Formats: sequence, C-alpha cells, structure tokens
Amino acid sequence: MAAVAASPADAAAVDDQEPQREAVPDLESQRRQIENGENGRGRPLQVGESWFLVGQHWYKQWEVYVQGGNQDSSTFPGCINNAELFEDQVNWRLKKELVEGEDYVLLPAAAWHYLVNWYGLEHGQPPIERKVVELPSIHKVEVYPVELVLVQHSDMDTPHTAQFSQTDSVDLVLQTAREQFLVSPQEETRLWIKNAEGSFERLCNTRVTVLDASLKTGQVVVMETRNKDGTWPSVQPHATSSTLEEEEDFQGQPGICGLTNLGNTCFMNSALQCLSNVPQLTEYFLKNQYVEELNFCNPLGMKGEIAQAYADLVKQAWSGHHRSIVPQVFKTKVGHFASQFLGYQQHDSQELLSFLLDGLHEDLNRVKKKEYVELCDAAGRPDQEVAQEAWQNHKRRNDSVIVDTFHGLFKSTLVCPDCGNVSVTFDPFCYLSVPLPVSHKRVMEVFFVSMDPRRKPEQHRLVVPKKGKISDLCVALAKHTGISPERMIVADVFSHRFYKIYQLEESLSSILDRDDIFIYEVSGRAAVGENSREDVVLPIYLRERTPARDYNSSYYGLMLFGHPLLVSVPRDRLSWDALYHILLYRLSRYVTRPSSDDEDDGDEKDLEDKDSLPKPGHVTEGSSQDPGLEQAGPSSGVVSGSRAPVDNSPGPSHWPQRARRKHLFTLQTVNSNGTSDRSTFNEDTHAQPYIAIDWDPEMKKRYYDEVEAEGYVKHDCVGYVLKKAPVRLQECIELFTTVETLEKENPWYCPSCKQHQLATKKLDLWMLPETLIIHLKRFSYTKFSREKLDTLVEFPIRDLDFSEFVIKPQNDSAPELYKYDLIAVSNHYGGLRDGHYTTFACNKDSGQWHYFDDSSVSPVTENQIESKAAYVLFYQRQDVVRRLQTQASSSKPPASSACGAPPKSEFMDVN
Repeated sequence: MAAVAASPADAAAVDDQEPQREAVPDLESQRRQIENGENGRGRPLQVGESWFLVGQHWYKQWEVYVQGGNQDSSTFPGCINNAELFEDQVNWRLKKELVEGEDYVLLPAAAWHYLVNWYGLEHGQPPIERKVVELPSIHKVEVYPVELVLVQHSDMDTPHTAQFSQTDSVDLVLQTAREQFLVSPQEETRLWIKNAEGSFERLCNTRVTVLDASLKTGQVVVMETRNKDGTWPSVQPHATSSTLEEEEDFQGQPGICGLTNLGNTCFMNSALQCLSNVPQLTEYFLKNQYVEELNFCNPLGMKGEIAQAYADLVKQAWSGHHRSIVPQVFKTKVGHFASQFLGYQQHDSQELLSFLLDGLHEDLNRVKKKEYVELCDAAGRPDQEVAQEAWQNHKRRNDSVIVDTFHGLFKSTLVCPDCGNVSVTFDPFCYLSVPLPVSHKRVMEVFFVSMDPRRKPEQHRLVVPKKGKISDLCVALAKHTGISPERMIVADVFSHRFYKIYQLEESLSSILDRDDIFIYEVSGRAAVGENSREDVVLPIYLRERTPARDYNSSYYGLMLFGHPLLVSVPRDRLSWDALYHILLYRLSRYVTRPSSDDEDDGDEKDLEDKDSLPKPGHVTEGSSQDPGLEQAGPSSGVVSGSRAPVDNSPGPSHWPQRARRKHLFTLQTVNSNGTSDRSTFNEDTHAQPYIAIDWDPEMKKRYYDEVEAEGYVKHDCVGYVLKKAPVRLQECIELFTTVETLEKENPWYCPSCKQHQLATKKLDLWMLPETLIIHLKRFSYTKFSREKLDTLVEFPIRDLDFSEFVIKPQNDSAPELYKYDLIAVSNHYGGLRDGHYTTFACNKDSGQWHYFDDSSVSPVTENQIESKAAYVLFYQRQDVVRRLQTQASSSKPPASSACGAPPKSEFMDVN
C-alpha cells in the first residue's frame, strides 16, 4: 500500500530507506533547484554519471503544484510513483519503447535525491537509475541497459539475468557471474558469448566495455571455470574417457610433464620445456599475474592470444595431474601468427624460442602506447651515461615480464677504417648467439683408382684445408699412395658416368660431402685437354645391350653400369684395335681373357658379314670405310656448364690391320652422358672424345665378374677419426666479443665519411639479465657449404662466472650478480636435414634434473647433461635463485633442494 503524506506539512516525509529528512524549501525554491539549479535537469550530460527516470504524470503534477505557490493546494503530488513505467510489480522490468517527454523525464542524481527527500518514493518501487554513455558525437542517458543471460558452462540450464550499462566493463560482467554462481577467489574463470548462429566466441579482453564488446540484450554469456588439472572444460583433450579418468586421479610432481609430438614438433616441445622451467616466468603465469598485464591493443602483439595459450600450457604442465599433454591448441596459435611454423615440417628450437619470447613480450607489454624514441650515439659521453639513457629509452617502449627476465644490454663499437671515426651504441638483447671455434680443416673421403689393373680401388680419408683447391686433395692423397699429384685427375662420379672432371685450380668448396669423388692415376705424360702431352686421357663408360621391346629384334637398347674409367692412351697407339687391348688390360682384374678356343669358336660367316658391313663402333678389319676414332665423332664435352673434360686430340686417319678373332665387347664414341652415339665427324676440334665399352649380355655374363668389379679396399687412414678437441663455453663467449670486420653484404654507413664502409665491429656485454639464454651457433651456412658443428662444448652446471666479460663497472660486494647456474638445455641430435630435439631441465620445486623427450620424461644425473647435442643453454643468475628460495620458504613449508643439488627423494614413476 502506498505511503501518502497526511498533510502538506508532512511533505518532507521520505521513504523508509532514507535515514533522515532534510528541511523542505518553499515551492519556488524547489522549482529553481529542480529545473534550473546547478544540479538541475537543465545541466549538460557528463559521461558515466547517473540520471533517474521519473514518470511524466507525477512530474507534471509536481510542476502544477510548485507553480501554484500554495502548499495547502489540492494539487499536492504525493510520493513519487513510477508505476506506469513498469511492465509488472514483481520484476520491475521497464516497459519497452518509452519516450522521454511523453512517458518520463530525466533528472540528475542530485535533483532526484532532493525530490525523494521532500516527497518520498512509493513503497516497494525501485529507483530507475541510468548511466550517461558516450556514443559517436553524442552523450546520452542509457534508458535501456543491456540485459545479459548469465549461465555456467557446467550448468547451462540455470540462467541468471543481469543488467549492465553499455559503459560497464566486461570485467564487471565476469565479477557479477562469479558472485552469482559462488565461485571462490582462487578459481580461474573466463567468459564466452553465444552468437546468433549458435557458435561461441571467447571474450578475451575483459577491460573493454559492454558496448565495445558488442553485447546485446538477451545474449547468453557463459562463464567457464578452469579444471584443477589446468585444462578448460570447453577444450576436449585428445584422449579416451578411461585415460581422462586416469589422468584426473593421477598426482605427480608439478612440472614433470611430457609434451606429445604432433608430427615433427619436437623442436617446439624442447623450447617449451626450457621456457617452462624458468622459475620466475612460470610463477608469473601460475599466480595469474599475466591476466592484468595482457595487452590486447598492441599492433606488434598477437591480441594476447599467444600469452593466454602459453599460460594454459604452463598451468596444465604444473598442475601435477598429467603425465603428458597434447599441445595442439598452442601449435595452432603459433601457426596462426607465424606462418613459417604452419604445417608439420621440422624447424629450429631456437627460432621458435625467439618468436615465442618476442610474442609473449608484446602480448604482455605494460606500455600501451609506444612513444617515439630517437636513438642517440655516445658522441664522446661516458659509457655509464649513454648506457643508462639507452636502457631507459628501451623501457619507455618495452616493459614486460620478458624484459624483466631475459633482456640485457650490449655495448656495440664500430670503427671506420678510413677516417677512424668511432661509433658507440648500447643495444638490448634477449639471448646470446655465440659462435663455435671453427676448424680450418676438412675431412674428405675419396676413391683412388690406380693404373695397375691388379689393384682394387682404395678408399681414403683425407684431411685438407677447408678453403683449399683440388690440387690440395691430390697432394694429400699423394702422401698416402706415393703417386705424384701431377699423375692424378679428380672426378665426381654419379649414376655410372662422369658428372664433373675438376681442374686443379677449382675450389674444394664445390665438392659436397655426399659426392662420390674418384681420383684416377694417369701417366705422367697425359692430361685432359692438352695437345702437348704424348698421351691422351680417354673417359671410358661401360654399357650393356638390352633387347628392345618392339617388333624389330635387331634393335638393342644400351644401359650404363659399373664405375667409369679414365685411361691414358699413347697418342701413337690411338686405334680401335690398340684401344681394345689397352682396355682389356685395364679391365683384366674383373674381365676374363677368352682362351684360344673361345676366341676362334665364333661363327666365321657371321664375322665376315660384320667385317664387310661396318657399323659405327664395331671393331672391324681396316678398310677405307672403317669409322676411325676421328670419324666416329667425338662429343663436344660441353654438358651442364662444362662438366665434361675437354681434349682436342683427334685420332689417326688410318687404322692398322688385325687378325680376325672374336671380341668380348665393342667400342663406340658417345656423348658426355654416354646416352647417344657419335658416328659422324665433329668439326669442333676442341671436343673431348668419350668412349663406351658395349657388352652383349651373354658375353658380359660369361667374362665380366660384377662382384670383383665393384670391390674396393679401405686404406688404413679410413680407420682414423679426426678428433675434435672440446671447447669451453667461455671460449665461445670470448669469440663473440672479438673484433671482427663487417662483410661486404652488410657495410656500415660512416656519418663522417658519408659513405658505406667495411668497419670493424666489437660487441661487449654491459648488463646481463636474470635468466641468460646462450644459443650455440652449431649450424654453419656459407655460399658453398652448409654443415652442423658437432663440437663438444664444455659448460658448467653451476658458477658460470661472467665477471671477466661484463665491462660495466662492477659491484665487488655482490659477486652473485655475475654468477649463473644452469637450469635447462635444448639438445639437437642429427644433421642439417633431419634431427631430433630434447630437453634437460631442472625442476624449480624439487631441484631434480629430468630428461624430456616429447611425451617421455625420466630423471637424470648432472653428469649426463653435457653432450655434443647441447644447442641452447638457460642460465639463472645466483641472486635470483636465492631470492626465489626466500620467497618460496616464506610462503610455504621449506622446499626441497635447489637446482643442481641432489634431490632428497624420488617422487614419481614417469612413462
């Protein structure tokens, strides 16, 4: 029942909710205060302030009352009654499509409170408070707030409707949902909205307004609570229900969790395991400090998505409820923002680590709007001043947990070789990429083919200068064989033919490790492509006739087989018949000479036919129509960039007579590939003749021993292994800080000379970060070669001292600022084209080292950590270790031993 004033004198009666009543001014004063006063309804709207709706009917009655000037008038309006504005008296929902000036008037908060104090509010009616919002080019009182339907992911059938201003933050929506559904402060939640088509979309940025998030009245907002194992209910793991139940019951050491290999993703798993075991970074995510620092508007960032995906991964790995997890969501996010990691190709763990550190930094950058900062040269100022200025400039644009943890400062000194101008700058860094001392020697394996037909080819392992020439290869082989280097020709053999025959002055860098290199002994008087020598060097191919699959049975196909030869032939014996016997001698180790019976058992008529009808390449009796070596058409020898040797020695024009006998094979001049015959004279006198030995299948089967032909022996040198002396990590760091001259491809523009110069450059360490990442540059790429250096780098597990490398004036009272302990290692096994990545990491809680090999995890001892596979090293500064231990001991019972110390007990059986 409405509470009505007994008389105008009691008009000051207020609602029961008001603690006390103010003195009621006269009617004219009331009118001025409400209509025209400083806080009256005529004042301009201000964004965010509250205004109240008052029914038009009551307000008009009030206006008549105060304008009459008589407090005893029958026009007294009574308590404020807005009943006509509501749809019902239960939910007090506002009627739709109410119009200002027809259905209601708007009063600022002060005017409203005056009226309530003077006249009271109808009992039970709620005040209709609305906010002023800023819309494009206009300020407006939001009469109809957004009504959202809040539900829990675990109970979609129990909705709760709540009203929000368009200017309210999404965070208020989240807090309202948490309060409504009684979620404890320790539990982590997130919101989803249901779109018109029924799909769900994450509300990642809770700092934006309801208006900016495009939330509409009636929209369903789902609140999701993170599971105790770190997963979200909406993300279904790739596992069976029995496996999920087993995982839910499992309780192990947090952080001892494998990562499933999704297909060549070991590089990603290795980088993630290393980063996950950086204590202060993991604590930052586990304690949800990242939530307040997510930067959704950074154009250089990834809308907070990489940081959130990484946080989900860390929470699962450190929940203690998983033996291993499937990083599929994280892999998808990485591929979305870095197309080079799309698909399932093998990549580099350090490349992914670099991308991830940069992505996390930008997603968590506390600087929301980066200002322009001009980089200044030292210009003769003290290093301390310039370094401090550079670091402050860096922090003005970059301030995140990644900067706090991983960023240090270089001093870079460039000196112009012409004018001597010195440029000093200080530059931030996130990791050190240090070179490994590179050997100037190279080990090459070759096959030596002697002129002595009784000797099998020998395999040799030669040590040659890395930047040497072909002649160096011959000199090295000469020390093993005693054969003069001048009597050697080097060739690359591929697919039974000469791919390339090298000149002595060519660089060894053109030979790849996988090439099959043969070095042939030739006579001292012979050389390829020289007229002055008394001998001619002929490249010899082996071919076998195969019957063609057509109707003409007389046609034969030819197929190369065996190893080709380089044979020295005296110029005065250059005839088909003489060449036949020379080759028969050179092949005598694996080609059986026919007996006299075999030689004469041929069909005499057949031989006569062949002699009377000479065919290109067949050895025949001399006649005016016999195709000699010259007439047979030597090949041009120019194939694929002059890969073939060149000889300009034509054969004689007359061929000697010989006795008729059956031959094992026939000879034919061919092109450099051995694929087509040359039967006509080639006018190019600089062409090199290639000769093919063509075998009939029956004759080859009878006289050619394939096993013996393919046989070879290993020289004693093959058993020797060139041992690479291990290097200390400190040597690599020294090499990193050594003066070097810039390459031609990357000159420096000297501001004094006004031109690009090949200046000398020196990098020095000025300030080191809390966690120092050292990348060992094992992969070497040049114009001619690519290799992986498998040198053993000896690195300390603890007490890595950088005091001798840091040039900033040091604080002698705090030596721990320059000493580091190892906490993680990313390993790479294998070569350039393939390989496998694993991780050694020290658990921050237990102090025990573990070996992470994708989904498999096992405890290891310290003496297993150092190996040739070590690729990226993570070191923690000792003062940080002590700080973290102090924090841990003050917040919980004493933790077990720190990284590097023996664990007190083994806690779980992993995989």
